[in-house]
Amino acid sequence: MLNRIVLTGRLTRDPELRRTLSDTAVASFSLAVTDGFKDNEGNPTTSFIDVTVFDKQADNVAKFCRKGSLVGVDGRIHQRRFERKDGSKGSLIEVIANQVTFLEPREKEADAAEQGYVSDIQIPTEESKNLDSIDVTDDDLPF
Repeated sequence: MLNRIVLTGRLTRDPELRRTLSDTAVASFSLAVTDGFKDNEGNPTTSFIDVTVFDKQADNVAKFCRKGSLVGVDGRIHQRRFERKDGSKGSLIEVIANQVTFLEPREKEADAAEQGYVSDIQIPTEESKNLDSIDVTDDDLPF
């Protein structure tokens, strides 16, 4: 049997981060996924899918993703069955993410620093994209 789903979409709300009793991080969010079809009025149809991610990835999603962030999710479908307080039964279908990939560059370094996040990724500026302005000596080259 195969149970795998790959989605690309935007978060509809900020992720909610919780911890289990054993201190495992759990993040939940909803993903808006446009399915490529159009309704009778010509508007694209969108599905809203609940996603749960665990451990270190949950921490990263909570730190670096916000409502509107574009992400890729690779995971599996999971159905939870439950009984409500009134005795009626219900079920919920969600995606349990094995991997969440951030598909947009992080906000500017200043924004990340304001939020207390440290980044080891340098975001290129217009100045740094000009290769004519690089000063390199022959001693700096690895070959």
